[in-house]
Amino acid sequence: MAGLRALISVSDKKGIAAFAEQLVARGFEIISSGGTHRHLSEHGIAATKVSDITGFPEILDGRVKTLNPRIHAALLARYELSDHRDQLSKHGIDPIHLVVVNLYPFQATVAKADVTLAEAVEQIDIGGPAMIRAAAKNFKHVFVITDPVDYEGFLNLRDEDKDIFRLQLARKAFDHTAAYDACIADYLDAENDRFPPVLRVRAERQSVLRYGENPHQEAALYTWGDSRPGFELHQGKALSYNNLVDMDAAWRCAREFEATTAVIVKHTNPCGVGQNKSLVEAFIRARKVDPVSAFGGVIALNSTCDEATAEAINENFAEIVVARSFTEAALSLFRKKKNLRVISMSDDGRRTPAWELKRLESGLLVQNLDDKRVPLSDWRLVSKAQPKDAQLNALQIAWQIVIHVKSNAIVYASEDGALGIGAGQMSRVDSARIAVQKASEAGFNLTGSAMASDAFFPFRDSIDAAAAAGVRAVVEPGGSIRDEEVIRAADEHGMVLFFTDTRHFKH
Repeated sequence: MAGLRALISVSDKKGIAAFAEQLVARGFEIISSGGTHRHLSEHGIAATKVSDITGFPEILDGRVKTLNPRIHAALLARYELSDHRDQLSKHGIDPIHLVVVNLYPFQATVAKADVTLAEAVEQIDIGGPAMIRAAAKNFKHVFVITDPVDYEGFLNLRDEDKDIFRLQLARKAFDHTAAYDACIADYLDAENDRFPPVLRVRAERQSVLRYGENPHQEAALYTWGDSRPGFELHQGKALSYNNLVDMDAAWRCAREFEATTAVIVKHTNPCGVGQNKSLVEAFIRARKVDPVSAFGGVIALNSTCDEATAEAINENFAEIVVARSFTEAALSLFRKKKNLRVISMSDDGRRTPAWELKRLESGLLVQNLDDKRVPLSDWRLVSKAQPKDAQLNALQIAWQIVIHVKSNAIVYASEDGALGIGAGQMSRVDSARIAVQKASEAGFNLTGSAMASDAFFPFRDSIDAAAAAGVRAVVEPGGSIRDEEVIRAADEHGMVLFFTDTRHFKH
């Protein structure tokens, strides 16, 4: 392999010395500059300076070193063309067969809380992207490595796989520079606009799913940027599109609570929520709310699933069980249900945009996440009746649940969980009536219970219906032109009524 040359210029020097040593052993001449040259020299690896190749010194504090025809001609020449070979020979330019480059740490720099614009700008790489793009464009003749993960693959490459590997590396290289430029543009946009003039969404495909929401639709799972999926599948069939949507909805609701909580979701709506110091009792309480809907549902537990809880879950059919973690005894019991998907969740290290996206036929709607939570201390008591501690506890639970229910949303609750849930109706009073019906079917008595509504009541009818069912305390956002009418209705029934001044529509 005499005459082979590799140009190495990396910010991330992990494993580069060992890789360069292997290249030398395979007959490569190493070309490098700046910090990379010093790093290789410190490890006893001979390397030719870029300036010795170009005949021009590094200038402008290293801003200009590889931007030279003797570098880029070697990278861009089409060696199958005799004219290109002749021009290289005429100017004394030798080919470069391998480029190993990763870029200045711009993303890590701007992630620092106290970074200045000037400091960020200095981390914008120019020569690196130019070399990567040149080598990637000429992938038929040049290998380009931007990720240390690919060092081993290059060293173990078989001759018959070279063409495919070159193309794979080129794709990865263009993705690398595209992500880098997008990060720079996003940072500069953020200096001026809450919503950037151009929305750049970078997501990495994790898996292709069997199908989408319906069998005739194709689908895939992506994660934002360099984030992880955030979950681990311990057993069960592969996750489908609908599984993932329901799993996400269930987990979002379960992690809303600090107390030990079990949530059951069907078609993205909570159909049962229970709380208890004992997780198994919390689950049994959640299942009781709507056992028909709970059948085949997605279960989310905000703590470690133990053997007793697993045994209770196995009594009926479930699609998915999600928890912070599982005891080995619980996992052993779940293995008896081989199709049951058992998933542990983690929020650690997850990086997600602060936006929600919704596609329209003509475009894309973007909004920030509905993550505002109004503490009880900031609720406004607008009724004459004063709340008792038990009512306050029930109201808080109802309010935390209703945020995760599709609008129009009504939730009846006690101190240990939901009693009845009405979701997604065109009329708010219909949601209230459905929630009463669900509570009745489950055998719950709503007398003395609490009710939450995700948006204001446009008329007093929902309050009247709740009072007739025995509800004694209500929390809602307020803001209707008929708020006074609603308050009068609450006072007539001797009900506690709070306004939160924050709506939680979930369309």
